[in-house]
Amino acid sequence: MNLKNAQHEVDAWIKNHGVRYFNELTNMAQLTEEVGEVARIIARRYGEQSEKESDKNKDLGEELADVVFVVLCLANQTGVDLQAAFDKKMDLKTKRDHDRHHNNEKLK
Repeated sequence: MNLKNAQHEVDAWIKNHGVRYFNELTNMAQLTEEVGEVARIIARRYGEQSEKESDKNKDLGEELADVVFVVLCLANQTGVDLQAAFDKKMDLKTKRDHDRHHNNEKLK
């Protein structure tokens, strides 16, 4: 997925279907809510909590996509080029963490 294209797609959707962006604080609250939904699925499906019958039909992919959508909204409305930021972060993590993770006894 190209993040720059995804940002443009979300912006076009907002303009055509969403009227306007929610303000940044509302979107931050929405992001927190969506991450909570992801956490609930992970904790119950892959963790030690029992999964409620009402949670068994929840789609993890759909919930993760909700998180991505809100992140793209926040990037758009705050002027962040998420593709450039992501590329920079991957470069940093590659340089910083390559040996660190290979030398971590806990990961062997």
